[in-house]
Amino acid sequence: MIGHGGNIQRLTARLGCKPGDILDFSANINPLGPPEYIWNVLARNLPDIIHYPDPEAAELVSGIAKSYQLQPDQVVVGNGTSELLFAALRAIKVRRAVIPVPAYIDYRQACKQAAVPVHSLLLQPEDDFQPDLEQLAAELRMDDLVILGQPNNPTGKMVDRQQLLNLAEQNPEVMFLVDEAFAGFVADYSSLAGCSDNIIVLCSLTKLFAVPGLRLGFLAASPQVCREIRQQLSPWSVNSLAQVAGAAMVGDTLFIQKSCELVARNQQTLCGQLGKIPSLKVVSSVANFLLLHLEADLTATELADTLLQQARIAVRVCDNYEGLDDHYFRIAVRSQQNNEQLVRALRTILQPESVIGTQTIKKTPALMLLGTGSDVGKSVLVAGLCRVLLQDGVRVAPFKAQNMSLNSYVTRDGGEMGRAQVVQAQACRLDPDVRMNPVLLKPSSDVGSQVIVHGKPVANMKVADYVRYKKEVWQEVCRSYDQLAADFDCIVLEGAGSPGEVNLKSHDIVNMRMARYAKAPALLVGDIDRGGVYASFIGHVEVMAPWERDLLAGFVVNRFRGDGSLLGDAHSFLEQRTGKSVLGVVPYLHDLGLPQEDSVSFKAGLYDSDRPACDHVDIVLIDLPYISNFTDVEPLLAEPDVHLRIVRRTDELGTPDCIILPGSKNVVADLAYLVETGLGEKVTKCAEQGREIVGICGGFMMLGSVVTDPLGLEGEPGSNVKGIGLLDLTTELAADKTLTRRQGIHIPSGRPVHGYEIHHGLSRGTGTGKGKAVLEFSDGSSCGCADQEGRIWGSYLHGIFDSDPFRRSLINRLRKSRGLAPYSGQVTRYDLEPALDRLAAVLRQHLDMDAVYKLLGL
Repeated sequence: MIGHGGNIQRLTARLGCKPGDILDFSANINPLGPPEYIWNVLARNLPDIIHYPDPEAAELVSGIAKSYQLQPDQVVVGNGTSELLFAALRAIKVRRAVIPVPAYIDYRQACKQAAVPVHSLLLQPEDDFQPDLEQLAAELRMDDLVILGQPNNPTGKMVDRQQLLNLAEQNPEVMFLVDEAFAGFVADYSSLAGCSDNIIVLCSLTKLFAVPGLRLGFLAASPQVCREIRQQLSPWSVNSLAQVAGAAMVGDTLFIQKSCELVARNQQTLCGQLGKIPSLKVVSSVANFLLLHLEADLTATELADTLLQQARIAVRVCDNYEGLDDHYFRIAVRSQQNNEQLVRALRTILQPESVIGTQTIKKTPALMLLGTGSDVGKSVLVAGLCRVLLQDGVRVAPFKAQNMSLNSYVTRDGGEMGRAQVVQAQACRLDPDVRMNPVLLKPSSDVGSQVIVHGKPVANMKVADYVRYKKEVWQEVCRSYDQLAADFDCIVLEGAGSPGEVNLKSHDIVNMRMARYAKAPALLVGDIDRGGVYASFIGHVEVMAPWERDLLAGFVVNRFRGDGSLLGDAHSFLEQRTGKSVLGVVPYLHDLGLPQEDSVSFKAGLYDSDRPACDHVDIVLIDLPYISNFTDVEPLLAEPDVHLRIVRRTDELGTPDCIILPGSKNVVADLAYLVETGLGEKVTKCAEQGREIVGICGGFMMLGSVVTDPLGLEGEPGSNVKGIGLLDLTTELAADKTLTRRQGIHIPSGRPVHGYEIHHGLSRGTGTGKGKAVLEFSDGSSCGCADQEGRIWGSYLHGIFDSDPFRRSLINRLRKSRGLAPYSGQVTRYDLEPALDRLAAVLRQHLDMDAVYKLLGL
């Protein structure tokens, strides 16, 4: 680094890398980064760049004056404090400058340009570079200018405020220029601005608020001195964007307080770690940086070069500071993670024996797929990428920190997880594992959900309760991810909803926060079939914080119908606007044969099948407000002689051969819905006409005579809700939740069945003798019941239609009822493998897989 720290452009040119590849400890910038609101302020005022800025920066000056209890004529704003420093030296008439050194190198440079002689007072390392005001007072002459950092750069030392004020009062013929560029990082610091006519205060806004590229600072002095300094400045020295940003930032005491607390905490930890390296001596500091003395054979320049080459870490060598030699260097206090990286790199160079036998814990290569919203296809794309990686010999697993879905699955060890991650696990040819989906939310009302952690229900929570619980559950998410990632070569993560939902960002555990934890570059997936995909891409980037933009690696356009070459102009515009490129355009895949992500697709009507041209049976699925595990019926979609219809109103029902009442997350509410809409009465009439009625899990409970809720799991505690009454069955909603995998036979047909149970209900026959079990499992237990004719029946078994023999048996029984012969064609196999392989082939063709592998580092 020549002259100043922070010259990233020079370093990237030297190393041939991107700015984001360098960890910059050479510039003392707030580790919190800019306040979130600054991006909105800049975006909102960007159109104003077609006008000249206010030459007097009146709004900004007024805000500064109010915040520091000054009059506007006591404030001068400039293009950074460096401009004001040089202008002040040209404006004020002094005989010489007295500067305790080491000090900021531009103090001397400004004096040189203004032809002001410099008298240096050398601060001693044995005194820990602490300025001595008595010594300073003894050196002062009439018309001197004292230039003093408060705190000093590079030592981080301060002098007592009251003693400095006394010194200024005792020497009215001397001017004092106090540089408070880093004072904002000192807790409870009280500025000297406006305290005396012979004190000029410099204050930088760009360091404290982490916007050095805006170049903004101000100077506070007497009105007369301010007038003289303004005359030295060029017109419009502060641009319009810097003015509005400064007006928004100045006086933001909450941000300043958070910054002070973070810097103090991280500095204390960093000093402790650096103090354990024998060849380093740390100079104590009150600022957001530390001066270090290297007590080793190599110089600070050699150390800095090694850090840059080996670890891409930049530090500030201090050999061009007066009073320091080539064994001093300065580092900023950054985030705890960054600080630990620096300490390890220093130990590797200066204390190699201390790292022998230790291993750096590296994150497993990972990639995250985010979406511009729900149901844009990210779950399917994750499954496809998992299958591609598996085919290429990579041991890969899927991960979604939090899934909100009523479509769940029970693992082999009895844990409950989202169905989408089960399909993704199958794409990896893995057994589903709750670590792949540590948090599952199953909505039970418009404002509440059952919260399932590590496969087990924790509680029913309202939204506000769950937001508070997220702080606790985040630790469980991280633990699950770390355990899973340790077992595989690569993880493909899926986000939830959209990372642009600004109302959820502060407590996010599934999108960008998870990507940062996993160190996973992210691709943003958008559904072009909906329209507006490019505007959505740009809008998402606009609301992203800088660290989120750094994680975003590009875009994927999904579900495109047409000629991809027509999108070239849009992709160019997108890259020009965001700096991110499109990594692929995935075509709309008809009849893919994979379970849908969630009920969004189901509600959109994607499950309504076309009427077959051949002889067929008509099966209706009743859509319920709290429908769950709707994919139970998905195997029926593949059958050539089945017309599957989704019914929401009585006038849609018609005269089907079979009606299926599906699972429900709120049986009580869905029973009320059936009554209100008249669908319950219609189902009863169809049963009387000899139609087959099937209930799965919640639907099975609804077919009974009553559902009791003694604990208030779904309704009022102690409530009894009347069922449809087609089966002699009573159900009690119990506290314990049944979660188990099952294999067995369907007793009436003798066909094998398999699936899983997820329910709170305990159902029993009334003792009339009409009910009888319909399923017998391999452990000797049984489930379900039917009427005497066997046409009205149900069970708790999800996935019952996955069994090819049973499914065909049911359809043929329905055909017989219609007077049709049994189906003579080839038996349909419900198998996801061909669909997954087809999906992988499509992604290989339409995604830039070389870029994907580069992002993964594989």
